[in-house]
Amino acid sequence: MSAASGRLEFWYEFSSTYSYIAAMRIEQLAEAAKVKIDWKPFLLGPIFQSQGWNTSPFNLYPAKGRYMVREMERLAEQHGVPFRMPAVFPQNSLQAARLALVGGEAGWIVPFTKAVYLAEFRDGLDISNKAVLQDVLRGLKLDPAPIFARIAGSDIKERLKDQTELAQESGIFGAPSFMVSEELFWGNDRLEQALALARRG
Repeated sequence: MSAASGRLEFWYEFSSTYSYIAAMRIEQLAEAAKVKIDWKPFLLGPIFQSQGWNTSPFNLYPAKGRYMVREMERLAEQHGVPFRMPAVFPQNSLQAARLALVGGEAGWIVPFTKAVYLAEFRDGLDISNKAVLQDVLRGLKLDPAPIFARIAGSDIKERLKDQTELAQESGIFGAPSFMVSEELFWGNDRLEQALALARRG
């Protein structure tokens, strides 16, 4: 791959269906556009709570939720990725997001992120379950014990809190979101637009 011509921040939530689709296709598109991706896991829960919501808007508005599931089926078929709606939605993504921050330090955030999404939206597993996440790490040839010890530390907890607050301060209100400089693009269907701007530098 030749040198990247621009940068794009990919803000994603592990409980977000549309973030899953974006995560599974962003690498190939970014490589073609010669754009560097900064993977930014965060939590939507605190942002929703600040808007007076105590759950996903797809649960608050059942018609919207039914539409989302059908659209996800169409998108999954379009992009050639598997999709299975988990029994519990949205899932608690706190541990997964903390683990991803460690992965960002150690160089495995991308395969970890994709593996967690597949466990959730291909296999229908509960990503709040420590055993599920341990299996994901083992699948990447990583030892779960020291990594889970790492996310128990106050520094990782604070980093995720700070990253979520930064997302909100940046105007992010949903996932996936893409930031190019200070320009915000919201939604999987805006990925190409964000990459086009990033490519222009």
